[in-house]
Amino acid sequence: MVHVLSSRILLRPTDPERSRAFYGEQLGLAVHREFGTGPERGTVYFLGGGFLEVSERSEAPPSPALQVWLPVEDAAAAHDELRAEGVEIVRPPVEEPWGLVEMWIADPDGTRIVLVEVPAEHPLRYRPGI
Repeated sequence: MVHVLSSRILLRPTDPERSRAFYGEQLGLAVHREFGTGPERGTVYFLGGGFLEVSERSEAPPSPALQVWLPVEDAAAAHDELRAEGVEIVRPPVEEPWGLVEMWIADPDGTRIVLVEVPAEHPLRYRPGI
């Protein structure tokens, strides 16, 4: 069995500086580390239990099949904060039929980021008898 120590999402954006401004300034992700030099240097951000690495450059944006799922404590508060930062909200917070509250935004290359609130009574958090 493979023992995974931590997870990392690796993005190769079409414009690394624009993506660093988005993830670091607009989303406010904390920097874990940086490496290399110049505009295509690598920046690794904390994502709670994992990391997001933005490094190098791609000629084409990532596949629309790629989505980043980020849990948040309060989707409505995240909506207000991100809108104030100028982040385009693709879809405001909505309670889904499965009980999670999801809000969608996109990074500069169009990668969908799903901000997810798990309500206190949801089975992902609430387990009676335990």
